[in-house]
Amino acid sequence: MAMQPHATLNDLLEAFRRGEIPREEAARRIEGLRIEQLGEFARLDLGRSARCGVPEVILAEGKSPAHLAGIVAGAVAAQGRCIVTRVNREQAEEVARRAAADGFRSDFLEIPRSLVAYRTPAPERKGGIVAIITAGTADLPAAEEARLIAEEMGCTVRTAYDVGAAGIHRLFPALREVLDAHAFVVAAGREGTLPAVVAGLVDRPVIGLPVSSGYGYMGEGRAALAAMLQSCSVLAVVNIDAGFTAGAFAARIATLVAGP
Repeated sequence: MAMQPHATLNDLLEAFRRGEIPREEAARRIEGLRIEQLGEFARLDLGRSARCGVPEVILAEGKSPAHLAGIVAGAVAAQGRCIVTRVNREQAEEVARRAAADGFRSDFLEIPRSLVAYRTPAPERKGGIVAIITAGTADLPAAEEARLIAEEMGCTVRTAYDVGAAGIHRLFPALREVLDAHAFVVAAGREGTLPAVVAGLVDRPVIGLPVSSGYGYMGEGRAALAAMLQSCSVLAVVNIDAGFTAGAFAARIATLVAGP
């Protein structure tokens, strides 16, 4: 029996009962359906990685330090690693205190404002390569968030930062160093030109990541987003500052292209 990729729990149990899949395969697929309740304030999707290939990532914005620390501790206890984005220093310090009490590690990464909590090692590299290019240094927080997620999904990440279109001669030598990538994330603010330029030079998928740098009319990333959506070059575009989405999408492409 060829199981559907999004089979329900009943489908899996029935297939195992009929002897159509072995117990180990049923257990692996059931793992992909796990949801765990944490008190009254959170539900962890612990099966997301098994189900979709993308780890569960916690958004820190809007959460109290104590609630966030509890969510992180629950996630680490259940699955060994946890990624948190948009973390402020107060939240990071509370998670570090909880980590010390519960016996796990917590690394706060200041530039992407992200945190990795873990008691298990980082995932093995699967062969996929993601290139991340930025127009300027103001684009680093979003770019580094994309880098973190792609690496946590098992990809090797190569970077070429501060190669903006205002000095286009800087792009070509930097691009040569990352041409072996299976997918590209290109971050830019201001007028958002760089992703369209890169997409016109490489034969791999390009994801445009608009960044909320820039000021005045259509500032804070709006002009960059509009320019990328209007690109003549072929590229996909994520939301403003959506480093997680860009990195995860690129990693899925790279993993598929690299193969098993």
